[in-house]
Amino acid sequence: MVLDPQVKALLDQLKVMGAPPLEQLPPEQARQLFRMLAGSREEKEAVHQVTNQKIPGPDGEIPIRVYKPEGAGQHPALVFFHGGGWVIGDLDTHDNVCRALTNLAGCAVISVDYRLAPEHKFPAAVEDSFTALEWAAEHAEDLNIERGKIAVGGDSAGGNLSAVVAMMAREKGMPSLVCQLLFYPATDFTADTESMRENAEGYFLTRESMNFFRNHYLNNEEDANNWYASPSLAENLSGLPEAFIITAEYDPLRDEGEAYAHRLKEANVPVTLKRYDGMIHGFLSMASQIEQGKTALQEAAHKLRSSFNKQE
Repeated sequence: MVLDPQVKALLDQLKVMGAPPLEQLPPEQARQLFRMLAGSREEKEAVHQVTNQKIPGPDGEIPIRVYKPEGAGQHPALVFFHGGGWVIGDLDTHDNVCRALTNLAGCAVISVDYRLAPEHKFPAAVEDSFTALEWAAEHAEDLNIERGKIAVGGDSAGGNLSAVVAMMAREKGMPSLVCQLLFYPATDFTADTESMRENAEGYFLTRESMNFFRNHYLNNEEDANNWYASPSLAENLSGLPEAFIITAEYDPLRDEGEAYAHRLKEANVPVTLKRYDGMIHGFLSMASQIEQGKTALQEAAHKLRSSFNKQE
């Protein structure tokens, strides 16, 4: 399929802005640019309650943001990990996605501001993410969430972290998860895929930007083979919560996400895989300008509701 007209218009707009490629910037400047791009997208969607707090982490406190929908009683919950290549991204860059999922799925969303590389290289982000997931389950009563209805989810690097913490929870036997939402996840640092070659440049996320993220996140080549970094390389994927995986046609990470979906299916994990034709990496965060981004958020929320309802 050809590139979606709304996506083309957005890419043309970014060209006019003349912003330098992220990989040509020091990490802190890349973060500032990413925040600027995210902040320019839309007005904030109203949510019943939003609170910021900090929780104990492996190396200092971890900031989190808790979104609550309307309604009395305990809510199911999504623990969300933002994208940004483990280097950029924060609570604010993905605020719009978390607000939309809170309202659409009628669940609490706990967004996690894990430590970023290169200041904190692998596996710092993994450690923070699992710590936050455990904390949410342990403090379910305080958060007014249902301990038996917790899901994980995230986009790109956040999809990677979601897949990894789901396996860590299975290994540890807790917390019990009902679903993993993986939006165009990075799943294999060792892969040489057709989509990485086809979509190497010109579609927002590029091969060079992925190299930029990889070099800042990983300590060495050996890390790439660790399933904490490359969940597709885990030997055993059985016993994981059902997965909803979204990929985009013009995304370098498309084939990684789809290969992971097939591996999960082979391990008898229930999987729904949806490729959005004409789309680019990050399109859910661009839902104010891309109609298919809204559709994908609605589908993800529907999947969440369905997973939560199965626990009745």
